[in-house]
Amino acid sequence: MKDGFVKIACASPDLHVADCDYNTDRILDLIREACDKGVKIICFPELSITGYTCGDLFLQEILIDSAKENLIRITEETCQLPIVSIVGLPIIYQNKLYNCAAVICQGEIYGLVPKMNIPNYGEFYEHRHFSPGTDLIDAHICFGKDLSCPISPRQLFQITENLIFGIEICEDLWIADTPSVRLAQNGANLIFNLSASDEIIGKADYRRMIVKAKSGSLLCAYAYADAGIGESTQDMTFAGHHLIAENGSLLAESPLFTQGMITADIDVNRLAHEKRRMNTFQAKQTANLWMIEIKLPVEETRLERYISPRPFVPSDQAILDSRCEEILQMQAVGLMTRLRHIHAKTAVIGLSGGLDSTLALIVMTHAFDMLGLDRSGIIAVTMPCFGTTDRTYTNACKLAEAYGASLREIPIQDSVRQHFHDIQHDENQHDIVYENSQARERTQILMDIANQVNGIVIGTGDLSELALGWATYNGDHMSMYAVNASIPKTLVRYLTAYEASHTAAPLQQILLDILDTPVSPELLPPDKSGNIAQKTEDLVGPYELHDFYLYYMLRFGFPPKKIYRMALYAFQGSYEPEVIRKWLKIFYRRFFSQQFKRSCLPDAPKVGSVTLSPRGDFRMPSDASASLWLKEAESL
Repeated sequence: MKDGFVKIACASPDLHVADCDYNTDRILDLIREACDKGVKIICFPELSITGYTCGDLFLQEILIDSAKENLIRITEETCQLPIVSIVGLPIIYQNKLYNCAAVICQGEIYGLVPKMNIPNYGEFYEHRHFSPGTDLIDAHICFGKDLSCPISPRQLFQITENLIFGIEICEDLWIADTPSVRLAQNGANLIFNLSASDEIIGKADYRRMIVKAKSGSLLCAYAYADAGIGESTQDMTFAGHHLIAENGSLLAESPLFTQGMITADIDVNRLAHEKRRMNTFQAKQTANLWMIEIKLPVEETRLERYISPRPFVPSDQAILDSRCEEILQMQAVGLMTRLRHIHAKTAVIGLSGGLDSTLALIVMTHAFDMLGLDRSGIIAVTMPCFGTTDRTYTNACKLAEAYGASLREIPIQDSVRQHFHDIQHDENQHDIVYENSQARERTQILMDIANQVNGIVIGTGDLSELALGWATYNGDHMSMYAVNASIPKTLVRYLTAYEASHTAAPLQQILLDILDTPVSPELLPPDKSGNIAQKTEDLVGPYELHDFYLYYMLRFGFPPKKIYRMALYAFQGSYEPEVIRKWLKIFYRRFFSQQFKRSCLPDAPKVGSVTLSPRGDFRMPSDASASLWLKEAESL
């Protein structure tokens, strides 16, 4: 449960209808199995001790008494296990029968939660036996042997600050105003549903959709434990369709008509952050709602959930293709709207033969096509200097020609040398002055050409470079519209690859060679073989690591220790721990020290949920201290 991770499970035991002893044996087997797997909360289906399909046997005292006796047995036999178990059974209270969920942990019954909405339509006739739990507010029930607990629908169960769960039962989910709404508004980050949902054609799809949607709208995790094989098939079949979703995403799902258990690692700290971030989520203190504290040892969860090493990039190829198409359209529409607003029929770009300027050119061609403008209005300027290699120069020229842009070649060696002379800088001193002079000279040329042709300069810098401050202030840092500003470097590559897959030769070959070229600003002379000597990732670190750090720091506010732990898990086999630790510390140093560059960024279209626009998603003073983050990163 450290760092907010908790492993939960949904399980359906092998079942004999009305045989409470047998069913309890199987429930205990699954609880022990779950405990061995590191599960901290396990949920069973509705009426799991008796079976859901007992019919009028629910009016037999012997069955009700047996269920209660087996509830006590589960409590006693799990008293040494560090796990919360949620089981279903019928309970008599004040001469009424309630369909309840019992919350058990280490020898205690912490509460009974009755079903609120009792269906009596179609194949369901629960009103024949059960009363709704709406009239139980401040009730307690005693089982003897010093076991007593509340019996009320108005209960929340808290294990840690953010590990708070609530319970609803089957039909409670299917109504318009679900009990889970109040539970989530009062702090629940986890909702468990004990269900006995019979299977008919198409119901599994709807069930999956509603569980995902409910977890998304309530910013919670939703665990749905469904009755399965063993229930009576006299009139219905039950598929044991277990589902675990987190904030709209499905984490685990069981195949239909199987038995056993599914598990998932829930990040309750992430869910709590989302509720804090979205101020439209209405926290609401409900009167008479009890917060029941459950004491469990806080342990480190053995992570099994998938943590993508590239959180900005969908792992499913079909989804990735769709996302790339959508992003390119968003970028192009942003630029198209700007060009149309200012009545510009030309736009200027510095084309280096690298990834970022390639993507920017792709976006420009789409925008010009949307406006019906001739692509010759795209002025692609290549400005070779001391670090330009034949490979990138050739690719820049070929790319402009293939896209139908107007190419201008302006060598800047003489201009930069004149500048060195003016400021009395030694050309052989390859320092930051040497590098930035080239970048600023290029930007000046682009700006002035834009004035000549009555157009605007299109920025090429990406989100990752902005996060690290890997841009020359008032050099490539500045433009008149920055189409890549919310695209992380890891995604730039996939967007370019997507464009390549949708084009024919020779353009496709050009794009593929650009993708194969090392990322470099090319501000230092090539090596003796004429190849790129200045490789960005050798200097600032692997972009896939920095994008990972950026995503979880900015999107969810995670501290360095949690990001480090997740990175170890996501990149195992790719990077050694000391490498991950080294670049994490550098990330924080650069991120904080370079905020001044982000405070004056040009306009740019927002594409994803993580952006650094000073006018929109991220506002930080340029002189904010990084000491808290660096102190924790140094201690890893």
